Amino acid sequence: MLRNLLALRQIAQRTISTTSRRHFENKVPEKQKLFQEDNGMPVHLKGGASDALLYRATMALTVGGTAYALYLLAMAAFPKKQN
Repeated sequence: MLRNLLALRQIAQRTISTTSRRHFENKVPEKQKLFQEDNGMPVHLKGGASDALLYRATMALTVGGTAYALYLLAMAAFPKKQN
């Protein structure tokens, strides 16, 4: 049992330490230039169409959730009369 655990530990260490690293292009300077330019747009929309879509979806959910919460609050405040 102990031999199996030691073998597993050795295999795990070898697997982690010998994995090949992926080489990615550093895009940070490009993104910094994009977000720091003064073009009158808010930062949360400078990312393009996906940022605009996420922003609009978030605002729609927020407004819809607020309206629904107010509706439920009104229904709880003014219960139906029982005959």
